[in-house]
Amino acid sequence: MPAELSHLKSPLAVQAALDEFVVLSRSTFLQRYGYGKSRDFLVRDPRSGSLCDSKAIVGVAYGHQFPERGPLHPADFSGGEMSVVPKLQSLGFEVIRIGEDWTSEEVDAAVASYFEMLRLDASGEKYKKTDFNADLRMKLCGRSKGSVELKHQNISAVLQSMDLPYIPGYKPRGNSQLLLRKAVQSFVLAHAESLGQIIDKLADLKPSAEKTYKAIPIEPPPIETVTQLAATNAKLRLPRKCDFAARDEANRRLGRAGEQWAIAFEHRRLLDEGRPELLQRLDWISDRLGDGAGYDILSFDTADRPRYIEVKTTNGSYRSSFIVSRNEVEFSTEVGDEFFLYRVFQFRQEPSLYMLQGDISKQLHLEPIDYRASFRRIVG
Repeated sequence: MPAELSHLKSPLAVQAALDEFVVLSRSTFLQRYGYGKSRDFLVRDPRSGSLCDSKAIVGVAYGHQFPERGPLHPADFSGGEMSVVPKLQSLGFEVIRIGEDWTSEEVDAAVASYFEMLRLDASGEKYKKTDFNADLRMKLCGRSKGSVELKHQNISAVLQSMDLPYIPGYKPRGNSQLLLRKAVQSFVLAHAESLGQIIDKLADLKPSAEKTYKAIPIEPPPIETVTQLAATNAKLRLPRKCDFAARDEANRRLGRAGEQWAIAFEHRRLLDEGRPELLQRLDWISDRLGDGAGYDILSFDTADRPRYIEVKTTNGSYRSSFIVSRNEVEFSTEVGDEFFLYRVFQFRQEPSLYMLQGDISKQLHLEPIDYRASFRRIVG
């Protein structure tokens, strides 16, 4: 890959080139920048669903990322499968071989195959992704193994954006085609009850005797910058056809089990650090006093330095979102570096952990999701 092309690392620059392509029209865009029509590959604009000439988009995107240098000219780099295609895919964009776009029937088959794997995953039943991939390709029009794999990763990204569970083995890849997003949403709405059963199964707990309480904390996920969708794209709102009261109880059990795991983790941490004298001061606050303190567990780093721990547990993946209360955010600001948020994830399989220390409002994107309603209006 030419050195200049390797410097293109901005998805926003690619999106800017795609936006320009759509506004100008294909012929005007290609003429303005001196590119010919792509012979083999097109890149899909995730906003409009339009298919755009891949080499021209990459060349113009380079100019958006480096305006002082300007766009690349066609002779500056080669297009195709060994250069432009992996570059666009590495930035999260869907590349289509000309004549091989996915039909609605193919997309529906891919979505149905994915949800069957998700059902088996939630039930703890063994299956092979490669078998599902091969079976699906038999129903499709000559799709490659990698193309099917990418489509399943796109489905994971759609589910992640809806705060729904996805198959951990298919890492979310964004910028999926509009047809796919609509197909996933339609499937979810049509199978809300069975999806609710999947979510409930994913909230099942293993007996505590099977848990291991020693884990190596890892770095938290970085905050991703994503493109804001147009205001006309209404957010999908799912009807609650399932027994959500039972699900809430399952979530409470999961939260309590996660706190119990964190207590055992702290016990192990203090022993490993040679501070057994602090074990008697370890206090499960939320169990003894209930919620509302702004943290769940009182532990210590030294005899005179407390560690206030709030535990958030999920059976989901490393990047799963979670809910924090206003009280927890304010408390993290008040006590500063003595506050620790323990994010315990993949609890159902093998618990893993990352920590956020200090004021969490500076480390997370916080989105308000509820309001306190009253008949009093406060004015300045």
